[in-house]
Amino acid sequence: MKARIVITLKPGVLDPQGKAIEGALAGLGFKGVQGVRQGKFIELELDERDPEDAREQIREMCERLLANTVIENYRFELDESAPGDRSQERGESATGAGDEKAVAAQGS
Repeated sequence: MKARIVITLKPGVLDPQGKAIEGALAGLGFKGVQGVRQGKFIELELDERDPEDAREQIREMCERLLANTVIENYRFELDESAPGDRSQERGESATGAGDEKAVAAQGS
């Protein structure tokens, strides 16, 4: 099973890399670009066959290592289809509700 994880800074958290990208784009002549936010994309393969167990493993990976839940949100997609068969691909969020919007992870 393949998982695709997107990790972004929470709104209000300063993003110096995003600002640097924004400045570089302006320097290259790209006008009207603003509000650039930089994040992480992680793709991984799981041996797990049960989708619910896979979702729980991904949530735990994000909570314990991949995302700093104090300042970052995460969401993920789980590809339950057979290798090469992309027809049954579906998205999952950090809450498992299928919401494609960034969802704030519940961390301490």
